[in-house]
Amino acid sequence: MKAFVAGATGETGRRIVTELVARNIPVRALVRDINKARSILPAGVDLVQGDVLEPGTLTAAIGDSTIVLCATGAKPSFDPTGPYKVDLEGTKNLVDAAKGKGIEHFVLVTSLCTSQFFHPLNLFWLILVWKKQAEEYLQKSGLTYTIVRPGGLKNEDNQDAIIMQSADTLFDGSIPRQKVAQVCVEALSEPSAKNKIVEIVAKPEAAPKGFSELFAGVA
Repeated sequence: MKAFVAGATGETGRRIVTELVARNIPVRALVRDINKARSILPAGVDLVQGDVLEPGTLTAAIGDSTIVLCATGAKPSFDPTGPYKVDLEGTKNLVDAAKGKGIEHFVLVTSLCTSQFFHPLNLFWLILVWKKQAEEYLQKSGLTYTIVRPGGLKNEDNQDAIIMQSADTLFDGSIPRQKVAQVCVEALSEPSAKNKIVEIVAKPEAAPKGFSELFAGVA
């Protein structure tokens, strides 16, 4: 197994990279700025320059990777096309490149409530609409996939237990990015994670469960 991570220098992406490295899974990280990435990511990660908005860079960037994890996301800005370009077009470009390379498993991080058009997050240039369309594009691609929809993201980890449910059943709650990274990486080795959408939050009152049980519990 060799992992290709898009969005590798973002707050969630860098945690995914660290989680993969901790499990001795070789990583190729797609970055726009090699020097910045070097200061953020663990030593030993293979840094490749490219951009999901430049599809011509992606096939070579993926190289000999066998799995893809996508944690890209538009940053808040005054550019109304940002979420459309990054969250939809960028993801579609990556899915197309992954399909062309015969990737074994594609893990995509999106968000809770992507199916809710009237959600307040859509005031940010319809970001959930574009994430939902990206999910559907991946589902129709023929690739083996896991779509991870986290609740509100926290930078600090905690001891709360992960709650994992089926698509469109969780509508609020938060989760540390570290736990999102763990779910993404665990999905790679859990047969019951394949071709599923999983929604995740973390709550102190939840009963702790192993990842096999969590994934198996999702329809």
